Amino acid sequence: MLKKPFAAAILLLSAAMTSGCANRDVTGSIPMDYRERHPIVLTDAETALDLPVGVNDTRLTTGMKDTIKGFAQRFTASPASYVQVQVPQGSLNAPAASRLSHEVRSALVASGVHAKSIVMTAYAAGSNGDAAPIRLSFIATKAVTSSCGEWPEDLSDNTMDNRNWYNFGCASQNNLAAQIANPTDLLGPRGMTPIDAARRSTVIGKYRSGSDTTSE
Repeated sequence: MLKKPFAAAILLLSAAMTSGCANRDVTGSIPMDYRERHPIVLTDAETALDLPVGVNDTRLTTGMKDTIKGFAQRFTASPASYVQVQVPQGSLNAPAASRLSHEVRSALVASGVHAKSIVMTAYAAGSNGDAAPIRLSFIATKAVTSSCGEWPEDLSDNTMDNRNWYNFGCASQNNLAAQIANPTDLLGPRGMTPIDAARRSTVIGKYRSGSDTTSE
């Protein structure tokens, strides 16, 4: 049986060792943050929409018109100055695409795009491009980050050093960049609008009197 002083010393030593393990900063060995590996940056990038056109198509479907409407809304919300509508030439579906291009232009105008902001062009699709689409595109400032799926190292090499792998956080950064409606929000906060002094006085007065402030 251990003597009490010796047993107490062992307990103190064990507590000190346990405390040292608990305070160790295990995240300090991670060499680089995922936001540094996959930074979100602002750059000029193309937003494009490919509309499939069949050889015998004579009109746009309701679904295609809705898709064009969504594209037009993204354009009007951007700082871009024009939309480019590229029509295939030389393909089997070129005649059908030429017919539908006029309807595409009308759908854009109906969705709020100014007629002068629409540029109609053509591209060589080749004789084998029977499914060559009508491409709508515009270039504007967007928030983008690096592409995912890069694995330059074996995952087992990161385990012992407690490092996250290169692709870690890439999907989250891409999702965040895709959700930013106004890319300039990344540069700094927007300016605040002036307060409504009259409305503030009314709400504070009702609050002090215990009245319902949501009735107006």
